[in-house]
Amino acid sequence: MSKQGSGLSLADLPAEPCCSPLAEARIPAGTAELLAPAFKALGDPVRLQLMSMIASAPDGEACVCDLTPAFDLSGPTISHHLRTLREAGLVDAERRGTWVYYRARPALMRQLAALLAIEVPASAV
Repeated sequence: MSKQGSGLSLADLPAEPCCSPLAEARIPAGTAELLAPAFKALGDPVRLQLMSMIASAPDGEACVCDLTPAFDLSGPTISHHLRTLREAGLVDAERRGTWVYYRARPALMRQLAALLAIEVPASAV
């Protein structure tokens, strides 16, 4: 895999799942390069919890003011984790006054979920 990148961005992924699940076919190299940072970002327990909190928020968004107190970590550490999620394309952020609100990016979440989907034969259940 090239460290230079493919020149593609997450915006180049289609809104619908881009490829077959991992259990059905090999993922194209370019797609793997685009999606790997999102999986890497979710590989940290704090970021996975933050992502869960944001994605499950009642209004579809969560304020950093509500996320930070849920952890025994400093504000700057939570900000670092949120920046990592944002840079991986998993969340969008919007500043409103002194607070930042985070919203999950559902298209990317669907891409990740579709890639991990495994059909279980009825006989195996």
